[in-house]
This record gives sequence, structure tokens and C-alpha cells, in this order.
Amino acid sequence: MLQRAEPPVESTLKRPPEEIKLYFSERLEPAYSALRVVNDRGAQVDRRDSRVDRANPTLLRATLPSLPAGTYRVRWRVLSIDADVTEGAFTFRIE
Repeated sequence: MLQRAEPPVESTLKRPPEEIKLYFSERLEPAYSALRVVNDRGAQVDRRDSRVDRANPTLLRATLPSLPAGTYRVRWRVLSIDADVTEGAFTFRIE
């Protein structure tokens, strides 16, 4: 289960984030866990480097270029080490 996100779910930001970080309640299987960030037209805007953090296997992260003002959707699909699949989405906005 998703425990917390950076930037926070449904947040409004003054500056664009450099990275998306999703923290889960269980260790993730790196080969089957990914996230994407899309703009309001559905185009992927992250750097396509989604990965499970080596030092913290409950953390899924991806970097972002400098994004313009707008609303963005973070979508994820992960597989935990006990074979539970979780997927979901949330938005954040940059002023």
C-alpha cells in the first residue's frame, strides 16, 4: 500500500519537484514496479528512469525535468515481495 508521496498527494507546489518519491508499506520487486508522470494531455514527462531505491526497497522514485506550471498525474503499479500487486494514481499541481 502507498504510505506517502513526495510531492504529497493532491498538493499544489510553488516550484516544480526534481523527483517523485513513493513510499510503500512493503518491499517492492524492482523488475515489476514502476511509476510514470504524465501531463494534462497524457504525455509522459518524467525522465523514464523509474526505479526501486537500492538502499530502501520500499521506495519507488523517478526524476523529472523542470516542469512548467500545470497539473500532473503520477501513476504507479508495483509488485511487493509477497506477490501483492498495487496500482493507483494521484495528481499534483505546479502554480
